[in-house]
Amino acid sequence: AFYYFIRLCLEKVLLQCIFQSRTLSGADAINALRPFYFAVHPDFFGQHPKEREVNENSLKRLNGYLENLQKPGFRSFKPTQLTFYVREREPNSSNLPESFSASGFRAVSFTLHTRDLLSTVLDILNSCSLSTEHVQSLNVNSEPHKEAKSTVDRPIKWDKTYYSFTGFKDPEEELEQAQRMETTLISWLDDNEASAVQKLKKSLPLRKELERLKFELSHQLQLSDIRWQRSWGIAHRCSQLHSLGRLVQQRPEVLKNVKGHTVVFTDRSGMSAAGHIMLGTMDVHHHWTKIFERLPNYYKLQKRLLLLEDRISELLGGIQVIYIEELQPLLTLEEYYELLDSFYNRLRDSRLPFHPRSLRGLKMILDSDRYAPSLHEFGHFTIPTICDPATLQWFIFAKAQEARENLKRKEEMMLTEKELIDTSTEKFSLDRLYKEPSVSSAQMIGCCRRLLEESLPYLQGMHLCVSHFYSVLQDGDLCIPWNWK
Repeated sequence: AFYYFIRLCLEKVLLQCIFQSRTLSGADAINALRPFYFAVHPDFFGQHPKEREVNENSLKRLNGYLENLQKPGFRSFKPTQLTFYVREREPNSSNLPESFSASGFRAVSFTLHTRDLLSTVLDILNSCSLSTEHVQSLNVNSEPHKEAKSTVDRPIKWDKTYYSFTGFKDPEEELEQAQRMETTLISWLDDNEASAVQKLKKSLPLRKELERLKFELSHQLQLSDIRWQRSWGIAHRCSQLHSLGRLVQQRPEVLKNVKGHTVVFTDRSGMSAAGHIMLGTMDVHHHWTKIFERLPNYYKLQKRLLLLEDRISELLGGIQVIYIEELQPLLTLEEYYELLDSFYNRLRDSRLPFHPRSLRGLKMILDSDRYAPSLHEFGHFTIPTICDPATLQWFIFAKAQEARENLKRKEEMMLTEKELIDTSTEKFSLDRLYKEPSVSSAQMIGCCRRLLEESLPYLQGMHLCVSHFYSVLQDGDLCIPWNWK
């Protein structure tokens, strides 16, 4: 007994020394993660609303994970899966954060299951292929973190009989179990249903108020619709509608030209490439008033833009140039016109030999952030504005037949998606089932089909969002990944 007592004391001392040698403060963690924040911060994804929203939600969950690690006595280490869009570096650039470019990004997914700040920081940096050298300059005595694997840094390994005799838990066994444990839909709903129900119940009066305000303003101004670019909370949306209502009362004459249009609350004011009136949520009534007063000029520019699209179409054998709000960056009318004009001038100078009307029925969108053309599952081409004319011609010719086939499947796929959403909503008695813009129709279809095979009484009356990760939104919406297990 004395022998085991001595070993127990020795282990406690050793583990305490090891823990202290690997301790990282919250401030140190923030400094160590600075390159990561530069690579994923939502402010750098202003022209990519889908990617920005994914990063915003993932950062919230990451911050919660880091905060929990710093709480005394915190022991609930459930693996947390995160997805980030990471900005690519400029070619041949240094490791400085400023070397990141907004011209491209890549999706990175990883699972956190570490028990201390240092291991977590190193896991994040390694998962995103970011340097960890600067971490060594902090006041932390640790070995380089290789291959983003979390291991217990122990100088000696006690025999398993020691833990059986003393009743203490083997830290290596605990860690291996955490690594093996994977979040499943059922287990996650078990853990989060109560919280979601409570938040949803609290938000119900505000949801009714939002619907009332939206209906009244739409009817009063004869608007086609009122939308939001980002997933702001219900209270935030109500506040924005109240603000617009006050402007209607104070300056009704400036809103005479909005009839039949869509108002979108977003990050900046103006008119969007899709022809919607954008009201910046950070702008005051004075800025909104200026936008409403400029509407006649915006309508004139819109006519010029449509003419420019027709000219591009003539040069490309009749292919239709379109703007898809859900898939393209949120551009102002002026920005989109400049984009089209630049592309038109390149085409006109290159004199590509497209036979007139040979590509009628096909569609394309322009993207200033891509370097290679691509074909979407819905059949439209995504063409970079700086695409080499010869490459453009070859790609369209090579993919024309596939594009036509995808266009034919588009209506069928959208119909299938809607039917599955309706069937799932009815089976689980959901109040609402929807998806994030970054989730494709194919992903949504697969997700719903698998959901329909399950029995999920937890979902009755809930708002369910198909996303890329698990989370409970502030108003009680349940977010599940499309590839849930």
